[in-house]
Amino acid sequence: MIYPSSRAVVMMAAGAPLALLIGLIQPGWWVAGAAWVALVGALCLADAVLGSPRDRADLVLEAPGAMPTAGVVPLSLKLSFERRPPAQVETAAQVNARLTLTPDRSAATVREGEAETVFELAPVRRGEGEIERIWARWRGPFGLVWKQVSQAPKQLISITPNVAAVKDEAIRLFARDALFGIKAQLETGEGSEFHALRELAAGMDRRTVDWKQSARHGKLLAKEFRTERNHPVIFAIDTGRLMCEPLLGVPRIDRAINAALLMAFVSLKLGDRVGFFGFDVQPRVFTGAISGAHAFPLLQRIAARLDYSTEETNYTLALTQLGAALERRSLIVVFTDFADTTSAELMLENVSRLIRRHLILFVIFRDEELEAIARREPTDPEAVSRAVTAEALLRERDLVMARLARMGVHIVDAPSTSIGPALLSAYIDLKRRDLL
Repeated sequence: MIYPSSRAVVMMAAGAPLALLIGLIQPGWWVAGAAWVALVGALCLADAVLGSPRDRADLVLEAPGAMPTAGVVPLSLKLSFERRPPAQVETAAQVNARLTLTPDRSAATVREGEAETVFELAPVRRGEGEIERIWARWRGPFGLVWKQVSQAPKQLISITPNVAAVKDEAIRLFARDALFGIKAQLETGEGSEFHALRELAAGMDRRTVDWKQSARHGKLLAKEFRTERNHPVIFAIDTGRLMCEPLLGVPRIDRAINAALLMAFVSLKLGDRVGFFGFDVQPRVFTGAISGAHAFPLLQRIAARLDYSTEETNYTLALTQLGAALERRSLIVVFTDFADTTSAELMLENVSRLIRRHLILFVIFRDEELEAIARREPTDPEAVSRAVTAEALLRERDLVMARLARMGVHIVDAPSTSIGPALLSAYIDLKRRDLL
């Protein structure tokens, strides 16, 4: 796009009163106004021709693929010219509602045919930010026209929870198993996977003696085991209406994602395979179980795609599809919430089908706000009504938890602020008991 600058507009406007004055004094010289317009037009045309051509300018966007919810990251726009570079360029960018960009536009001096401007990107909330469009423009040698190029990169930026804090907390809570390539830790003596034969020593369980091998070698040999690895761990995260409501100022789904990433980091370090499954009225995201050093950044980006929803959760469709997609026994960690026993009935029915083949770990957020209302001393009839309603809801929640426990579901019931460490402790306990 090529359009006149403010300088060209001022020049054109300045000629109008002069041409009018000349026309009033000497009507025959009215052509002076037309000549002035033609002169300014010719100068604008010459400016456009002599300036750097738009098709020889290369605009490049450099932005991160992911960023945490805390802090800012740089966004860089680089512009290079093949010939006749201008003295200065201006750039701008447009982002979606989940990002903020400062400043609105930026200017840079061109040196050796290249210029770079840097913006600061800050997240508004977790999700997927997008760089929707970028612009760059420069003036011609006379400063009468702007030449502008634009692109629509549609580049997505995953806005994830604070991963550094997740890793630090995981290492602090389970540092013994979070070794970064220092040594291979097989946890011998635990689990059920055969590791090696060794001579029976004091303190070893006599039930591990391999009598056939002992007879062959003429001495008592015992089997040594190690913890099994490569277990599929699937985080089934409900993104429906109830999970998106705030609890102590933070949406439940954000707390669930933080806890899931904390456990996922430890699970990958322990050799298990991890996957995410997000659902509300229908399944939204399913990664399958993945492992390896690349898995955690990928899971981080997948977590950003678990968007907030106003839909009611369809447990039948979601859990049925999840059960059909899993080919081997897995640990399924379910993050969800329910208002009463009626809304939980379909959830219980579908969980009962999953538990026939899989190990279910159910995460329930303890509602401190509801408990505070139930405990608060009533001072008026409205407070009595609120306390009775809160107590009834808590009682129904306890009934649902009791039914889950009778079905064989393992339950994590902890305050929302400490749900991550509680979930990690439950996972480690399941591994030590060899239930996976």
